[in-house]
This record gives sequence, C-alpha cells and structure tokens, in this order.
Amino acid sequence: MAFSLPELPYKKDALAPHISSKTLDFHYDKHHQAYLTNLNKLLEGTALASETLESVIHKSAGKADMIGIFNNAAQVWNHTFYWHSIKPGGGGKPAGAIAEKLQADFGGYDEFVQKFKNAGLTQFGSGWAWLVMKDHKLAITKTGNADTPMVHGMTPLLTVDVWEHAYYLDYQNRRGDYLDAFVAHLINWDFVNSNLA
Repeated sequence: MAFSLPELPYKKDALAPHISSKTLDFHYDKHHQAYLTNLNKLLEGTALASETLESVIHKSAGKADMIGIFNNAAQVWNHTFYWHSIKPGGGGKPAGAIAEKLQADFGGYDEFVQKFKNAGLTQFGSGWAWLVMKDHKLAITKTGNADTPMVHGMTPLLTVDVWEHAYYLDYQNRRGDYLDAFVAHLINWDFVNSNLA
C-alpha cells in the first residue's frame, strides 16, 4: 500500500504574508512529495510495505541498513505534522489546557516563546524545533535533519521546520524573522491542545 500526499488543511495562499504560496509550491509540492515518492520506492517489496507510517518510522529508527527508509518516512511524518502546526490567523497567546501547562511547566507563554525560538535559531543546519511532552512535562527540543521526537520517547505537540526550504524564499537567511512570524501569526494552538489531550 503506497503512501500518498495528505492534503493541506488550508489553501496555499492562506498563510501569506508570513509564508507565501510560492514557498508552499516548493515546500509541499516538491520537497514533501519527493520524500513520499522516495519512501514508496524504498518500501516496495519489503516487509514494511504494509505498515503504518509511524510503524515504519519506529522499525527503521537507528538501523544503519534502513537509514534511507527512516529519513524519508520521518520527513513525510514531520512535514504533515508541521502543516497542521500552523494555520491562517494563528499564533499569539494560547487558551485552554496548553495555556495552563505552559504556565505550570515553563512559568508562562513568554518563557515558552523564548525557549522555542532559541531552539529554532540554534539548530545547526537543517532540522526542527519542537514542543513535546516528556515524562508528563512540557519540554522544548530540537532534532537534526529527519530525526523526530517520537523515536526518543517524547510526544510531539508542535513543530517548526527550520530546513532552509521552509523559509528561504520568503526570509532568505533571516531565520529569526521566520520564527518571529511563526510564533506571532501561525501557531495552531487548537492542534496543540488536541495533541495534549
């Protein structure tokens, strides 16, 4: 059973001016699709071909002979998660359970913002910054390349993609400006609350 590209939860121009439709033309149509195409080719005729995406990720993690499968599967999953982590008119302070949890575990929203943006800024090279649940507490972590928190005993709640293809057409080398826009205008707190539940 081949995996297919999941539909975006909004129109390609809906995130403008913070993320342009031109970026999504490349990021979603080209990059995300390429990981998917590669994954389907790599899985063809293997024992993993009938597994769920999460199962493929877990079973290939840390195995040198399956690095290509892991990288492409994790990138497919990470990108799908990222598209849902953002929404038109998002960002700003959250409400609901996540607001209480940010207060309890970080001392408030402002401390979360500082830690989250710092993780995104200090991720060397390509990768991701994440808000996760670890041992019943919120934590900020970052992963390089295709790595994903789910294979390290953490539950992802929110991610920002800091591969250059996520922001370069709109922000060039200004990763900090992209992260500012992500936090202020794009975070889908409803999605975060649903992951927390």
